[in-house]
Amino acid sequence: MAPSKVYFTDLRTHNSISLPEKLKKLIRKAGIADIDFDKKFAAIKIHFGEPGNLAYLRPNYAKAVADVVKELGGKPFLTDCNTLYVGGRKNALDHMESAYENGFSPFSTGCHVIIADGLKGTDEELVPVEGGEYVKEAKIGKAIMDADIFISLAHFKGHEGTGFGGTLKNIGMGCGSRAGKMEQHSSGKPHVSQKRCVGCKLCTKICAHSAITVTDKKASIDHNKCVGCGRCIGVCHQDAVLPASDESNDILNRKIAEYSKAVVSGRPAFYINMVIDVSPYCDCHGENDAAIVPDVGFFASFDPVALDVACADAVNKQPIIANSLLGDHQHIHEGDYFHKVSPETNWMSGIEHAEKIGLGTREYELITV
Repeated sequence: MAPSKVYFTDLRTHNSISLPEKLKKLIRKAGIADIDFDKKFAAIKIHFGEPGNLAYLRPNYAKAVADVVKELGGKPFLTDCNTLYVGGRKNALDHMESAYENGFSPFSTGCHVIIADGLKGTDEELVPVEGGEYVKEAKIGKAIMDADIFISLAHFKGHEGTGFGGTLKNIGMGCGSRAGKMEQHSSGKPHVSQKRCVGCKLCTKICAHSAITVTDKKASIDHNKCVGCGRCIGVCHQDAVLPASDESNDILNRKIAEYSKAVVSGRPAFYINMVIDVSPYCDCHGENDAAIVPDVGFFASFDPVALDVACADAVNKQPIIANSLLGDHQHIHEGDYFHKVSPETNWMSGIEHAEKIGLGTREYELITV
């Protein structure tokens, strides 16, 4: 397979061009205008940032991408799916409030926010995964699958489970419904925290498979009956129903690759990574630690695999910021920067699997804009 083209621009500006304008120039050079946007719905998948986190992408960048889509005749919207864990983005109402709090509104970005998997994270579409070894049908947020065109706008940073979070993480895990996220993290069977449970029985009413019973005001889940839909997680006001996290990191990465393929297959897709504020952990945290390397720039491509590899290579060429988690872990001699930050991870497992199932190639030609 021939190397894929990955386009790059640094963060240097002058008085005639701003960073959002540089982003627009980059994605145009990378060929986004080759997509027919005329009167078509374009999903721009972005992470709105957990409240308390300040490393997430600024809304200005989302506006730049949305502006280009509108100039090309498209109808863009910003989107993400609800989280599996407790936090400010567990249901659509809280999720939208968090997005607005962090500056993502129609007034600041020029397009609307749609939470793709609905109010409680259960509005999903079952999408076949061609060549899938771990997932045969991915559970993807319905609004994302309803879009005609898919665009990933990802903050490239470290991640404690996958090594780093870039395009594949933004697509695969980010576009999964609650049940889809649970499937990627585990065998898909939640459990009940007996300490938190108050026996309200909301979970028993929402369960379509009679898998939940309440005894002595405490719920329990029969995993022989549970199908892993995640509805009980969404309905619990006490946050007592919790997902398992029992999948190995290598399998997690491979499942993310398969979910990514389900999302983008069969329609135009374009990918952008922003290697700035490279925090060691995901933007799902309600805080962010210091960046591990200096800001690098913006990258764009039609190949999500090549894009993530190019960004990982770029980060690993940067000097280490001493007063950071990576600086603290410099004594670890094996692996690259991401492995040093999170030694139990192996990001290459997902890249290799993504290449194996035909999602893209690791080989790339870097073109500076």
